Amino acid sequence: MIRALRALLFAGGVLMSASAQAETVYSILDFKGLDGWAEDDHQAAHDTFRNTCRDMKTPDWQTLCRTANDQKNARAFFELFFRPLLIEDGKDAMFTGYFEPELDGSRERTALYKYPIYAMPRDAKTAGQWYTRRQILEDGVMDGLNLEICYVDDPVELFFLQIQGSGRVRLPDGSFLRVGFGGSNRHNYRSIGQEMVRRGMYEPHQVSAEVIKNWVRRNPKEGKELLFHNPSYVFFREVSEVPADKGPLGAMNRSITTMRSIAVDPKFTPLGAPVWVEKDGKAPLRRLMIAQDTGSAIKGAQRADVFFGTGDQAGKEAGRLREPGRMVVLMPIQRAYAYLPENVQ
Repeated sequence: MIRALRALLFAGGVLMSASAQAETVYSILDFKGLDGWAEDDHQAAHDTFRNTCRDMKTPDWQTLCRTANDQKNARAFFELFFRPLLIEDGKDAMFTGYFEPELDGSRERTALYKYPIYAMPRDAKTAGQWYTRRQILEDGVMDGLNLEICYVDDPVELFFLQIQGSGRVRLPDGSFLRVGFGGSNRHNYRSIGQEMVRRGMYEPHQVSAEVIKNWVRRNPKEGKELLFHNPSYVFFREVSEVPADKGPLGAMNRSITTMRSIAVDPKFTPLGAPVWVEKDGKAPLRRLMIAQDTGSAIKGAQRADVFFGTGDQAGKEAGRLREPGRMVVLMPIQRAYAYLPENVQ
């Protein structure tokens, strides 16, 4: 604790004098200081860690990954080979949630399934900014390119599929087709929720994905125009290498795990690292999770997006999460101490 306090004071003083930008402060904690640590299911976290640790390239992580395969006591593994590292950059901690949408669709266009999920055009791959959402959907720029992966029955759910970046499509025969992010038109995303607040339609605390969906469906003409406020358009690719019973691919190109995988800012948290999550709010969460994904809105040392799973219920739960707390990265011992100033190591 004294070491952590000294590191906090020293790093803060140096960085504040060197720059007016927000400082990054590193503090090594004790496992006893992690609220709820002893009560967690460490084996579940251990299994999730092993799913991606083999893709971590540095020698210390590779050694720990090999060691993990031989460990029978998951809690002892984490306590013996890691140290909790609190990383703070001056921004308030914030947890949100995300999920994998599940839509109904068909590989063939029908009267019911008529809204296409497109693969990325060749021209869009080499262009700077390509056509806007409105142009793609209304000006026929996709006609004749034969880039339809499949068709779905709900344009609103398709819009939110693009926000999530991946999802599953349930086909008429009961099988599933999974799609993943395939690129974009490179226009900046503009928030529909913020636009609704700006127009005076809702107060900020009232806006959620479900509220937006319901409003657009109740007002189809105005709703269509509202969605065009966001010029960004996401293309997809069919993900055939992931079984339907596994989670979608994360940033490490491996399946992520419900309520054990989080999206982080890799500038601060290495992908594949264990992260102790202390989420406050109405339903406090104390759980060891693994950093296996990223997101365009996930920026900062104390910012994480919790993966809630697949389908409507997961979407509702994810959409309700916007709460404070604390996240602590578990680092290999030597790596953790290397973050501290030399005179406090």
